[in-house]
Amino acid sequence: MKPSLQTTLRDRVVLSGGIGVHSGKPVRLVLNPAEASTGLVFLRSGLPNGGSRRIEANWSKVTMTELCTVIGDGEQHMVGTIEHLVAALRGLGVDNCLVEVDGPEVPIMDGSAEAFVEAIDSVGIRRLAAPRLFIKILKRVRVEHGRAFSELRPISSGDQGFRLDVEIDFKSDAIGRQRKILDLTPASFRRELARARTFGFLADVARLIQAGFALGASLENSVGIDDDRVLNPEGLRYSDEFVRHKMLDAVGDLALAGAPLIGEYASYCGGHRMNVAVLAALFADRSAYRIVEAAPAPREGVRADHGMGVSPALLPERS
Repeated sequence: MKPSLQTTLRDRVVLSGGIGVHSGKPVRLVLNPAEASTGLVFLRSGLPNGGSRRIEANWSKVTMTELCTVIGDGEQHMVGTIEHLVAALRGLGVDNCLVEVDGPEVPIMDGSAEAFVEAIDSVGIRRLAAPRLFIKILKRVRVEHGRAFSELRPISSGDQGFRLDVEIDFKSDAIGRQRKILDLTPASFRRELARARTFGFLADVARLIQAGFALGASLENSVGIDDDRVLNPEGLRYSDEFVRHKMLDAVGDLALAGAPLIGEYASYCGGHRMNVAVLAALFADRSAYRIVEAAPAPREGVRADHGMGVSPALLPERS
């Protein structure tokens, strides 16, 4: 079989009217097509004196993982809350995209990846004349922090996909202990993960605002929890929306590997820090992975006309 080909957007698409969940400020986002092997790149505009800065969406560029994932190369040259957008690009199989953002955060929209999926669908996806590279996991890599862990491990022989096994455990009865296992494809991403919203506890709001976070958070872009009850009048979109959102975050964070992974990801009580840490551990061990070309998966009856993936930006040398 021929190898899978890289992809990009068919046209430019603009998202305006959103705000940053932490800054509370309006943000304009533009998704642009990009050439093969560009990868996912952010163009941070709105800097002093009309300046701008290109920042690759890569694990090596992560500067902060508290509450969201932030990439950059300096205090001003940063873009935060990238995980939902990058998850949508990764989940639908967009390898190459130039993301223009005129503020320090990607807009939170409704707290999920749904608006980004709709934006991608509005212009469509096209193949490029270049093969897609994958990172194949060869042995287990694990990081731990207290009771939490995240790990990457090989998938069963002959399988060229990516599976997530995510478990969370909160004291609040509104969440409790939830686990979900999912084989990631464009169809499963749309159906199972894209609409899962971020969530937070009312008891933490004052502390977060004092620290300069959550200034734009509301029940319109987050699931609010007060002790053991959900505050949103509409309730939850899924009975296990909380673990689905953690899985959505993991898709976005793991896309920072620079290419789609072939293997399994498992976590217990993980988060952005653990997701990025397991990528750092993977790339620290050259025997734990190999760069490969892989045949495309069978076509699915979905609008994205290709397999999943993110193109090879900033990859280690291919063996």
